[in-house]
Amino acid sequence: MDEPAGRVEERGISIGLAEGVTALLLAGVGALAILDSLRLGMGWGEDGPQAGYFPFWLGVGLIVASFANVFLAFRSGIGRRIFLTWEQGRHVLSVLLPTLVFVALIAPLGIYLPSVLLITWFMMVLGRFSWPAALAVGAAVAVLAFVTFELWFLVPLPKGPIEDALGF
Repeated sequence: MDEPAGRVEERGISIGLAEGVTALLLAGVGALAILDSLRLGMGWGEDGPQAGYFPFWLGVGLIVASFANVFLAFRSGIGRRIFLTWEQGRHVLSVLLPTLVFVALIAPLGIYLPSVLLITWFMMVLGRFSWPAALAVGAAVAVLAFVTFELWFLVPLPKGPIEDALGF
């Protein structure tokens, strides 16, 4: 059957695939809880439940709920519908990937320089600002964060070689 005029079939990740991957991940967490509960002891001791008793049953419940959710998604037919189009996924990745790079740079560079880079990147790529304006805002936010946390509230944040060179 042809699609109605003006309607384009969307392609992307189905709800069923998203449910399945999420269920497998959560079932894996449940399995880890069960395995560690077996190591700790998941029975009933003289003085009550052993350390792994409640985590064991939480793990079992997590596994059962995960697979029940997938079963219900496919049984209802919702599993075949689109969860995320490829265009939406591209938008998600345009934020997720730079954020992952930001997190990876915090350990070697501290939080302030990666913050400048992340803000500058987002302003230039997503906001279409010029690089001088984006860099100025990124640097201003980092300096404001430094003054606020390090000097006013005395809350130390991760520092890198630049802060070391400046004596902080």
